[in-house]
Amino acid sequence: MIIAREGWSIVGLVTAVTIVVHWFAGTAWAWPLWLVLFFVVQFFRDPTREIPGNAGAIVSPAHGKVVSLERVRDPYLERDALKVSIFMNVFSVHSNRIPIAGEIRGRWYHAGRFFNAALDKASRENERNALWIHTLTGDDIVVVQIAGLIARRISCDVKHGDTVTTGQRYGFIKFGSRADIYLPLEADITTRLGQWVLSGTDTIAYLQSR
Repeated sequence: MIIAREGWSIVGLVTAVTIVVHWFAGTAWAWPLWLVLFFVVQFFRDPTREIPGNAGAIVSPAHGKVVSLERVRDPYLERDALKVSIFMNVFSVHSNRIPIAGEIRGRWYHAGRFFNAALDKASRENERNALWIHTLTGDDIVVVQIAGLIARRISCDVKHGDTVTTGQRYGFIKFGSRADIYLPLEADITTRLGQWVLSGTDTIAYLQSR
């Protein structure tokens, strides 16, 4: 089990305070802090993932529940697309992973509001960060990190022009959020509504062979 670097300072601070309180005030005062520490550690956990190597496989960018599967208008590349939305609650692993290898052709950040990330309007209204990935087969994928009701920070470690690999860790969202992924209409969706998926490990779709 690895702690995400985005949580090192928070985990360190809570650990130090908990130990000091326990040492000077005893268990009766410290046990609520131990519970807080447990929650913080599980929130910022960042376990190693087993990445599938199947050709054309699109892995889940987030760990959570599939809350939307629909045909929509991709607002970033202005095309018709299939959208898969994954909701991450406070017990999910909140590091995000690249769904398929390729080159980052674009990145868009939109400051926005903080509606419940499980709602459809979160895709349009909430703070979000989108990446356009041009795959090795010439397909275009857009993956979007979306802040939630409590989330107030999105981190993204890749930029325009970077080459990325399937399952590569590329960012983190704090405290409950959502990930949307826009796929070509020809993609073969393999996940279903209500399914829980693991980031980087579970395949949610396949691109058509060319």
